[in-house]
Amino acid sequence: MHEDPTEVTKNEYWLRRAFVQTSQGDQIVLRQRGAVFDIRFNGWELMSSQTSASERRLATLVCDQIDCAAPRILIGGLGMGYTLRATLDAVGQGARITVCELFEEIVAWNQGPLAPLAAYPLDDTRVTVLTKSVLDVILSHKQSFDAIILDTDNGPDAIMHSPNRILYKRETLQQICRRLGSQGVVGLWSATVSLGFEAVLEDIGWHWRRICVPLGQTDESQSHIVYLAGKTLRPENCDNLNI
Repeated sequence: MHEDPTEVTKNEYWLRRAFVQTSQGDQIVLRQRGAVFDIRFNGWELMSSQTSASERRLATLVCDQIDCAAPRILIGGLGMGYTLRATLDAVGQGARITVCELFEEIVAWNQGPLAPLAAYPLDDTRVTVLTKSVLDVILSHKQSFDAIILDTDNGPDAIMHSPNRILYKRETLQQICRRLGSQGVVGLWSATVSLGFEAVLEDIGWHWRRICVPLGQTDESQSHIVYLAGKTLRPENCDNLNI
């Protein structure tokens, strides 16, 4: 599905800032309308600068669980940099954060027109960016992480990039568990509640919580979802629906 760079929305024009077609044939478009940016994947909205609250909340909820001065954190998915920025703001200077982003174009956009949105997080010396699958890093990494944040795709039930489905499978979650320290935590972003994914979390015996994050400050009728999971979870700052 192709995007029309002169598409009119709310009486304003969307400007197509960049376009890429991947080797698998997927089309990724970066658009801008005034101060608003979005990224569309095969014609569907993947992320928008207007709705970043849940990405920030994902990071802060995970970091609230970390109890060490120099954590090692793995983030799957760069997006527009909001999750990374919130992570950087929540941890100390001793932290080391590895970000995995499949598409080098998205990394380039975060070094270019998207960089100011999250206050240039890729410029921080605590950050290492890898243009590879987060699963590849999980499987190959020999040292443990204090936290793994999966801000990939649209969650377990709204997959846009089909290879990401494996991230939410039982076998992958067990691999993630092996890469976590004894007090390690996993945070996952989802566009919707996923009862099937919750059943998997129950089945593997993790402690877990589901947190609903409203899209707007005044409208709570629509929410995105943050899942926290780990061998143990600290109770503080885990309000909303607690399972």
